This record gives sequence, structure tokens and C-alpha cells, in this order.
Amino acid sequence: MTRQNPSTAPDGQRRIAIFAATSGHSGVDRIMGNLIGQLDAWGLPVDLLHVRRHGPDVDLSVLRSARRIDLGSAHVNTVLPALVRYLRRERPRALLADKDRVNRVAILAQRIARIDTRLVVRLGTTVSANLAGRGKLERWVQRTSIRRLYPYADRVVIPSERAAADLSAYTGLAREHIHVVRSPVVSAAVERLSADPVQHPWLADGEPPVILGVGELGYRKDFETLIRAFAELRRKRRCRLIILGRGRRRTQLLALANQLGVIDHIDLPGFQVNPYAFMARAAVFVLSSRWEGMPVALIEALACGVPVVATDCPSGPREVLEGSKAGMLVPVGAPSPMAEAIEVQLAQAPRPADLARIVEPYRVDSSASAYLRVLGVEPPAEARFAT
Repeated sequence: MTRQNPSTAPDGQRRIAIFAATSGHSGVDRIMGNLIGQLDAWGLPVDLLHVRRHGPDVDLSVLRSARRIDLGSAHVNTVLPALVRYLRRERPRALLADKDRVNRVAILAQRIARIDTRLVVRLGTTVSANLAGRGKLERWVQRTSIRRLYPYADRVVIPSERAAADLSAYTGLAREHIHVVRSPVVSAAVERLSADPVQHPWLADGEPPVILGVGELGYRKDFETLIRAFAELRRKRRCRLIILGRGRRRTQLLALANQLGVIDHIDLPGFQVNPYAFMARAAVFVLSSRWEGMPVALIEALACGVPVVATDCPSGPREVLEGSKAGMLVPVGAPSPMAEAIEVQLAQAPRPADLARIVEPYRVDSSASAYLRVLGVEPPAEARFAT
């Protein structure tokens, strides 16, 4: 295990540790990058515990005191001994873990290490929906581990009320042990990057309106429904569809577009480092997911000023959009209602006041303050003033 710096900041503060193992291009990567950046800006020293070949891919070189700690393992399943050694040696004031497999390891490591580090575990999705397609044994293992292990964490964090209710009902975990903390989605970088130029010819002035989807090309995002909805809309008016992201279903999505006769009007350019420039120039953003925890890309699109259409999936979109005219909810897996909603949204621009109200709880400073409170750390004075 690599040790890079002393275990405390220059002023003697014990560090805050963050342990996650992600794809490197997911919403969780952006959330953790935003959180680490804000804590560092407030002068709070952070350790990002790293499993090789996993994200989050956060550029720590531009931060003041954050550091990456390589735990010397290529898989979460083998990282337990190194994590125990890290906790005993560094004794961070708090540890935030993310995703169930990582959470289980963190809970076991904290119990074995027998230290006073405050442990908070996070789940970013609707658990019952996430496990619905898994095998019976896998569902039982995860439900049982959550019910029996998670009470040993000081707090369990989840990003939406409906996902919190689902977690308690599905696993039997006490609702009072689960805390809803909105994700740190909207940073100053979103506005800055949204103004960057985009080379894609479909986004040039005078071109037909572009419908945009963003996310992993997998089952959960259900881009098949979006393509079917787009094919219906395309029969009525000229428009185009861009879907940003990579994943295993790319070939199937292109085959579906070809079957529906819209292959020349759809582009899947892959993962983009700066999706915000695409969002700012899209006519409508569409979230077609079967389930979410709290949809990061939906909130980012709203922050870029784009009207949205989202499935009323568990969980998150309804909490984000309820009572707002900036977006419309449609049933999951229903192409015709989605096509109709996209057509409505193409004809109206959201009011800036509506957008500001929606995104406020997801601004990085507001969310980071809430995370600090569940981690048992008092937010700095500037954070308390901001929120």
C-alpha cells in the first residue's frame, strides 16, 4: 500500500477518507469528484482510497491536500486486509463508503480495526429495482447483508426519499438509520464547461433540434424505449437523437434504430468528458431509465437550462420534477407517451426561476455541508453561511 503524505493536514486535522470502486465514467464518479473538490476547497484533508482498475478518476493534482491512497488490490473482494491496515495506521476522523460491496468491506474493516473512525455507507440506487433481475441467492445475500451489517455503520446515506423508503421496506433496515442526503451534482464547472464549443455537426446553428440521452448503454437506462419514442416523433417532425455513453448494448441499440428506419438520424458517439456542452445545446434531455437512485444527468441537464422528459421510475425523477414546469414525467417503458412529452417540451423553454429552485439542493456546497453533518464534521463557517 502506497503512503504519500503524513496522516494529518498541516494544521493537525485528522483526514476524511472516501472509499469507492466505480466504472470511472458514471454519475458516482462525478458525485465523488465534486464532493472531494468541495471538501478540499474548505481546507478539509481527504484521502481517496483506490482499488486498481477502478474509479473514481479524480484529478487530485489540482487540489491542495487531497491524496490518493493505493490499497494495493485489484478487486474489492481482496482489499479487506489493506483497508484494516490503513484504518489502524491513519485513524481518519470519518470514512464514507459507496456501493454495497464496498460498504460491506468497509463495515468489516472498521469492526476489525477497532478504531473510533465514524463510518457512513452510501447506496445510490433503488435497491429492490436494482436486484429484481438478479438470481434468488444473490438477492437473499444482499438483502441479508444489508439488514445485518448496515446497523454497524454510524449512518446509511441514500439520495432520495423514495429510495430510502424502498431500502427500509425491502431489507428490514430501520428507517431511522437511513438518512437522505442530496447528491453534490451542480458545481461551478457545469456552467463553465457548458459554454465550451462542441464539434458535433448536428449541434450547429440552424440544424434540426437534437434530443439528448446520457448514460451507460445498459439495461437500466432503457435507451431502447427512447429510440422507439424518437422513431414515433420523427414521423411527425424533423429532429435528431444523440446518446452519450458506452456500454454492452450499443450494437443492439444501433440494430433497433436500423430496424425502425432512423439509423441516419441517431448518433452514439460514446463517452464524452464534457457532456455539459452537449446538454446546453440540446433541445430536450430525456431520462428513459427503468430505475435510479437520484438521476445525476437529469439534474445536470436542468442546470444547463434544458427542458427535460423523464420516466417516473423508482426513484428520484418525481422528487426532482414534482411541481415544476421544467420537466415532464412519463411511464417507464412507454414510447408513445415519451414521444408526446418530448414534442411538448420542444415547444417550451423552462423559466430560469424554476430551474434555480430545482437544482439548489443539488449544488455542491449545499450537498457537501449535508455530507459533513452525517460524517460528524461541523461544516466550516463559509459553508454554514452558504447554506
